[in-house]
Amino acid sequence: MRKAFRVLFSFLLVLASLGVYLSNKVMFLKRKADEEIFTREKEAGHLRPEEYEALPKREVSIPSSFGYPLKAVLVEPHDTNRYIIIAHGVTQSKTNSVKYMNLFLERGFNAVIYDHRRHGESGGKTTSYGHYEKFDLKSVVDWLKEEKGSDLFLGIHGESMGAATLLLYAGIIEDGADFYVADCPFSDFSEQLAYRVKAEVKLLPTRILLPIAGLFVRIRDKYSLSDVSPISVIENIQNPILFIHSRKDDFILPSMTEALFEQKKGPKKLYMAENGLHAQSYSQNRVEYEKVLDEFLEEYVFVNDRDLHGDFSMSPDV
Repeated sequence: MRKAFRVLFSFLLVLASLGVYLSNKVMFLKRKADEEIFTREKEAGHLRPEEYEALPKREVSIPSSFGYPLKAVLVEPHDTNRYIIIAHGVTQSKTNSVKYMNLFLERGFNAVIYDHRRHGESGGKTTSYGHYEKFDLKSVVDWLKEEKGSDLFLGIHGESMGAATLLLYAGIIEDGADFYVADCPFSDFSEQLAYRVKAEVKLLPTRILLPIAGLFVRIRDKYSLSDVSPISVIENIQNPILFIHSRKDDFILPSMTEALFEQKKGPKKLYMAENGLHAQSYSQNRVEYEKVLDEFLEEYVFVNDRDLHGDFSMSPDV
């Protein structure tokens, strides 16, 4: 009897240790230092410090519905009601969002860049890959609409986890923006995690590791991995979405974006970039990226805005 108890105790101890280890890997994925991101973006030509510093902007702290601050920068070089919110990917910060912000500033938008929970300067203890982040995105949207008025014309751009976050926000909470750009999202977090575990962990099969990880994430962070599934809610999004992915992405497979595109009803556009790995569609295909973005805006976004607010010019001072 004692031997059986010791065996059971040892098994439960191993299970608990494995569960804590795996859930730690999910909840506390190591973040990149902002100095590292700044240097990378500057060397790539995405961030020109003098130009960024010269922009009319102010730092703001937006309260999350979970009680911590979301650190953001409101950038307003134009006299316009058109705004874009940029949501960065996992391990990154709002510094990574500057390159996408610049694209929209050049097209006459003002912008908000912000740090996700547990990233950059924002609060929050864990990363949840869009589950809690979608509520934080709503907090940013609500703050901006309260600050700038109900006639706001709004877009949201997201990269990787940021793209999954905006799809979850629009598909579950509210279709609260006039358009979306989803750059290299995953379609389902459980599938994405299974793919990464299979690629990185060889000792145990995913059918053993994933249920353990999922159980301990549910116990410790109060959500189910199955809840983080953009493809299960994509049909709820009525407003236009531009989907972007690199064909050579081996971190989040391009087939995930293709599946999201197929499931999306209503106005949509798909751009599969020929060059670059994960989250490199813009940096490795700049001309094509901007061309597709302009086509999307003209075909699906500005036409709707013209119907509401009259004719639109590509001049940045509308």
